[in-house]
Amino acid sequence: MLFLPAAALCCLCSALVTMAAAQVIQDDLTLTRRVGESVSFSCGGIQQCDGTYAHWYQKKENETFKAVLRIYKSDCRLSTRYNHPQKDDFSVEEKQNGCEFRIEKVKIDNSATYYCDCWKRGWGIDHYDIFGSGTKLSVTDEQVVKPVVSVYPAASRAHLEGNSSLLCVASAMFPPLVQFSWKRQKKNGREAEELPPAEGEQLELRESGRTIAIRMVDGSDSDTYKYSCWVKHEGGTVEAQTQQGITRLSVCLFVSVCPSVSFQSQCRVKLLCLLYTVLIVKSLVYCCGLSLLMILTNKGASTNCTHAD
Repeated sequence: MLFLPAAALCCLCSALVTMAAAQVIQDDLTLTRRVGESVSFSCGGIQQCDGTYAHWYQKKENETFKAVLRIYKSDCRLSTRYNHPQKDDFSVEEKQNGCEFRIEKVKIDNSATYYCDCWKRGWGIDHYDIFGSGTKLSVTDEQVVKPVVSVYPAASRAHLEGNSSLLCVASAMFPPLVQFSWKRQKKNGREAEELPPAEGEQLELRESGRTIAIRMVDGSDSDTYKYSCWVKHEGGTVEAQTQQGITRLSVCLFVSVCPSVSFQSQCRVKLLCLLYTVLIVKSLVYCCGLSLLMILTNKGASTNCTHAD
């Protein structure tokens, strides 16, 4: 009987591994086209899914997902055109790396994010859906502009615990969507390597006109590696590298140090520091007052006991 729970656990682990391995791949983060131009969206990895079909969905801001097309997974033939207002704009074609969703002549109304989807059988459930990361289509007259990328060492509390942090700023790009990745290179080495995901966590902040990524790294490697930030954008991939590893950390507060950070952001940081200072002072005053009250109370109690004797 003891083998039954173990067998069930093994089956569950195998199912979870299968679910984690299944992935629908959409290579493009964003695509920008002018009115009347054509556009194609890639969808790879659907052959690993179960079932006969794959689906395409359209998602506009402040709207729900709308089904656009259902295609045969085997040969990318069109199966169904759903009752979508723009259904006649959409088609599909087979490519070497999978099926591509296509709009022959884009219109302003086609601006949206498009998702590829298929389903896979799960353990203990009928099936589960696997969505791609989505590709955002922007139909506009503006030109695609690659981001300006800068990397700065950023001081943080984590530095006191043996870790350090890096700040990567991508700005002045169109469209505004970017993806960050990090690489490191030994100071005397030739080839850079991808930064292992387990080495730290990454926080992304989005503001008007810029996106900021903060990455935690192991401070013990600061004398060994130089770090570089890679920003993937529709206009191309841009790299920026730290000048001197991360041995000297600086606080990004002034324009002379971080010219890409706006004055408004500086004020936010300074106001936050002021708020923390005020809270600390208030806590100290409260603790001192409470301690004084307890001393006076104990002294009064002691005096009463003396009179009673």
